[in-house]
Amino acid sequence: MADLGKILLGFGIVMVVLGGLLLLGGHFTGKVPWFGRLPGDIYIERGEWRFYFPLGTSLVASVVLSLILWLFSRR
Repeated sequence: MADLGKILLGFGIVMVVLGGLLLLGGHFTGKVPWFGRLPGDIYIERGEWRFYFPLGTSLVASVVLSLILWLFSRR
């Protein structure tokens, strides 16, 4: 049960950090000019219709989070 508690606590900390980043979303993207505009991000605009899928940004975020979690899991 102690291991489950540590896992839940870790997820809680990650959620708090992600929530803080979302609250600072406008400020955060202004400080990092490439965030959300990487090669591989799909953006289609036709008249009034727009579609945006941040594929490249999602891949970079996934790699960074995987490395962070890998570093914390090493004991």
